Amino acid sequence: MHEKVLAWLTENVPVSRVNHILRVEQMAVDLAVHYKVDQQKAAMAGLMHDLAKYFKPHKLLQMAHKEGLEVDEVMQANPHLLHADVSAIVARDTFGVEDKEVLQAIANHTLGRPGMSVLCSIVFLADSLEPGRGDTSELQALRQLSRQDINQAVWKTSDYTLKFLLESSCLVHPRVVFTRNWFLQKWKAKQAVVQQTA
Repeated sequence: MHEKVLAWLTENVPVSRVNHILRVEQMAVDLAVHYKVDQQKAAMAGLMHDLAKYFKPHKLLQMAHKEGLEVDEVMQANPHLLHADVSAIVARDTFGVEDKEVLQAIANHTLGRPGMSVLCSIVFLADSLEPGRGDTSELQALRQLSRQDINQAVWKTSDYTLKFLLESSCLVHPRVVFTRNWFLQKWKAKQAVVQQTA
């Protein structure tokens, strides 16, 4: 399966993106080991997270509509945001992936989702924080945090993404905000429990 997906990627995405995908796969596996999550699932989701990354906007919209996905005005204006959901469709239809959790991890890797599983969180973090994304002190701190507290890492990584989008005058999809708020609240609730038992 790995070779098959890699061969498909080599034909459908640039070399630089294949390298990014392989780094995401590796980081997802590392985090899966750390959090005692199924490594095979993490590897599969990491390897397939960007299958639709280079699909044309009309193809992304067409596939999303056919699947019955909700396409809001932000996605309509920026169809590229659908590449995660469409990648999950390609994983299912082209490579026969049936594991719901793997498909969810692929679908949620860009915008996140409130209440997403640890596997989803791992792929979300690996995509944003893999070593090729840069070596700023902020990214280094987030990478460290991703091994300490996964909920806090998702919240802070969402903050990092939001800051970038705001500074770049990009549209912000509400799901990024919802994801950020959900994980921030979860982290705060856990802190409150810790303080009560201290």
